[in-house]
Amino acid sequence: MKRRLPKYVSEFRDRHGKMRVRFRRKGQPEYYLKAVPWTPAFMQEYQACLQQTAAPAVVGSSLVAAGTMSALIVAFYGSADFKKLAPSTRKQYRHVIERFRNKHGDKRVAAIERKHLKAIIGTMHGTPAAADNLLDRIKQLMGFAVDIGMRKDNPALGMKGFNKHTDGWHTWTEAEIEQFEERHPIGTKARLALTLLLYTTQRRSDVVGMGWQHVTQDGIAVGQQKTHARLTIPIHPTLANVLDKTPREHLTFLVTAKGNSFTSNGFGNWFRDRCDEASLPQCSAHGLRKAASRRLAEDGKTNQQIKAITGHKTDNEVARYTAAVDQKRLARQAFGMDEEQKLSNLTQ
Repeated sequence: MKRRLPKYVSEFRDRHGKMRVRFRRKGQPEYYLKAVPWTPAFMQEYQACLQQTAAPAVVGSSLVAAGTMSALIVAFYGSADFKKLAPSTRKQYRHVIERFRNKHGDKRVAAIERKHLKAIIGTMHGTPAAADNLLDRIKQLMGFAVDIGMRKDNPALGMKGFNKHTDGWHTWTEAEIEQFEERHPIGTKARLALTLLLYTTQRRSDVVGMGWQHVTQDGIAVGQQKTHARLTIPIHPTLANVLDKTPREHLTFLVTAKGNSFTSNGFGNWFRDRCDEASLPQCSAHGLRKAASRRLAEDGKTNQQIKAITGHKTDNEVARYTAAVDQKRLARQAFGMDEEQKLSNLTQ
């Protein structure tokens, strides 16, 4: 007979025959609980999971063996290097690190060699992007191990991953935006979400917190969660028209079916469904931020002007969104063409 466990928690026997206890809830990464169910340490882990962190707050270092990868990870989570990261970045790092910790947390840090790391990364050839992400975190952890005296060298230094080229999230085209708008007309929550994302150029983590209290005579006041930048985004006429049809009965513009504010992950999952309804499985919320940046570049806005709206800090960050636009413009200039001219009538 299975023992009673808290909500979202289940136990199973893994391929090695070891009993594992797992927390799984839609909208956040799964987490393997380490303490014995119902003990104080277990309940601390469980409560941290319920608070929707990517992985629970670190339980005291007394619960892990000294000198192991788990001990190193505990120390890293408590370091200034980790704490100074934006909450969303810490979430992403924890997601990667905890998966690694579940498999290798009992390994001795001092005994890990380069060949061991190459073998671990090599087994992930089927998911090259995930392998590269893990390698980045391992390099960081091993560098931290050197800093705190757990190792004399960083065995991951100079290791190369798969470096699979990717453009990241798909950038919405104008045709895809029109297709979504046809499926979700003004007055729907989905249309409001798209318009907020597209005409503020902000991340979903910032859009879900926007409400009428943030609207001023100058625009919408935004405090970015990731960068802590404080911005004022002018309200575009298209956004003003959609907001005019939005009720003023909640603190945030976007709310769940129960009238609660969305979490960032919850909103992402909900918006994913709205994209699917519009037959746009390749599109996502983040892709609209890229589309908005593309529009600004196509309109001839400078990097400084684009950064003032998106909140990016460097030209390199903006270049990720505008490179394709710049290439097309420069190519046309190379032929001495204006925007209306065509090289041939092949596309007609």
